[in-house]
Amino acid sequence: MTKVTVWNEYYHEKEYENIRKIYPEGIHRCIAGFLEKDKEFSVRTATFDMPEHGLTEEVLSDTDVLVWWSHAKQEELSDEVANRIKDHVHMGMGFIVLHSGHYSKPLKLLLGTSMTLRWRHDDRERLWCTAPAHPIAAGVPMQFEIPQEEAYGEYFDIPKPDDVVFMGWFASGEVFRSGVTFTRGLGKIFYFQPGHEEYPVYYQKEIQTILHNAVYWAKPQFRKREHLDCPEIKIPLESSY
Repeated sequence: MTKVTVWNEYYHEKEYENIRKIYPEGIHRCIAGFLEKDKEFSVRTATFDMPEHGLTEEVLSDTDVLVWWSHAKQEELSDEVANRIKDHVHMGMGFIVLHSGHYSKPLKLLLGTSMTLRWRHDDRERLWCTAPAHPIAAGVPMQFEIPQEEAYGEYFDIPKPDDVVFMGWFASGEVFRSGVTFTRGLGKIFYFQPGHEEYPVYYQKEIQTILHNAVYWAKPQFRKREHLDCPEIKIPLESSY
């Protein structure tokens, strides 16, 4: 059983009627809803206003893959929680970061760059698969369209990815590395650009397939380490010979 925690700020859906109509129970419940269809996943949700943002040590210790959506409250996230997430990724927890979560504290801590990019509202995106053999791309067309999306554009200030699985092209002419993977410590990270809150992107079949694949890809391949330390070697292994 893969234990998935879907985290969302859950502010835009409560503040704006047009967003609430699209995601009446929040983006987190939409994503959790289609992931829960896989009986191999045990899915919980957490939001910004919960104690410790819903991401206590106990919750993260019981999480194989953390799916993350954030925007309005990026700088208000607790530094303690951000560092806790970083530590759990280093210990093997998978981390799937969506859309404007590129600017979140945990991802900045893990990747070490500014994570800045170009952007504009209301565009049409064509998503191209640039690594068709990658597990995250399984069952995904070589290209498909997202009718309305917020355009992100290069230069995207990220470290060199392990893989660029998807490239986005926007009708305005922007291009963007829309689906990229990284490894930090023992944990796998997938950043995926689509998912602006004003459009029903997470109801689209191709997007759901990608996120479903990403959970399988990002889950630990072995039991998560309880901690990573730097022990002194008091008895050299070769001393017994």
